[in-house]
Amino acid sequence: MKQEKELLKAWDLPREVLDLFDQYVHGDIDRRGFLESASRFAAGGLTAAAMLDFLSPNYALAQQVQPNDQRIQTEWVTVNSPDGYGTVRCYTARPAARAIRSTLPAVLVIHENRGLNPYIADVVRRLAVANFIALAPDGLTSLGGYPGTDEVGTTMQAKLDQAKMLQDFIAGARHLRENNQTNGKVGAVGFCFGGGMTNQVAVWLPYLQAAAPFYGPQPKAEDVTRIQAPLLIHYASMDERINAGWTAYENGLKAAKKKYTMHMYPNTMHGFHNDTTPRYDAAAAKLAWDRTITFFNENLRA
Repeated sequence: MKQEKELLKAWDLPREVLDLFDQYVHGDIDRRGFLESASRFAAGGLTAAAMLDFLSPNYALAQQVQPNDQRIQTEWVTVNSPDGYGTVRCYTARPAARAIRSTLPAVLVIHENRGLNPYIADVVRRLAVANFIALAPDGLTSLGGYPGTDEVGTTMQAKLDQAKMLQDFIAGARHLRENNQTNGKVGAVGFCFGGGMTNQVAVWLPYLQAAAPFYGPQPKAEDVTRIQAPLLIHYASMDERINAGWTAYENGLKAAKKKYTMHMYPNTMHGFHNDTTPRYDAAAAKLAWDRTITFFNENLRA
């Protein structure tokens, strides 16, 4: 399978298989359901099990910034979340002490629907290298934390109350705002489920200064008027499930005269920023990330 992972890209598989995988990673079907349905498309020695292995994350690839990188400092902190699950464990990173000349802007990072996995931890470190204080709450804290595999993490997260999880993420934003090493300005970025939660944090927190959701579910139409933060919204062109909600969201943003920019990345799939899977698109991911860093610099440092 290693050779196939080097040669294939996700779009080399039948679209039906990709749709099944999207259902699988979002908990709509289980592993058995994927394997049974994908077996109809097995060909050339590529079995349903091999396709699942191929599409699944390889976290050895998610190390753009090593945990021991001398440019940054990382630690785990526990944050009180009285309106959520009580407490939430968070991974945080900041520039190394010698690089800090003043208080810094902060960014909340919200994970996908499987807990704080190595990809999200690396995103936190990337923000620290870009001279932000970043923090990612692990929404699975109440169940013992990210279990080490996405498959188990997805099953665990499906058991949780999303309203309480949202409050855990809000607790993380509050912690950043009150941290005396930050300038009091907080942005948020999230991916997939985390993109949806980023939209929700923007609804709930009037002090949020910037929100950059990646391919996330949109908030309810009646909640759009509550958003105060400027939005930088990233979508994948081949992500029909998420994109179906964009027109209504945009209409609400326009009607409420909210500040937003949306980018639709051509020929990309849901999850294109995640560099641990074959759905990763290097060019689109770099462009989206560069835009996000610029967006945060413009809105969190002034």
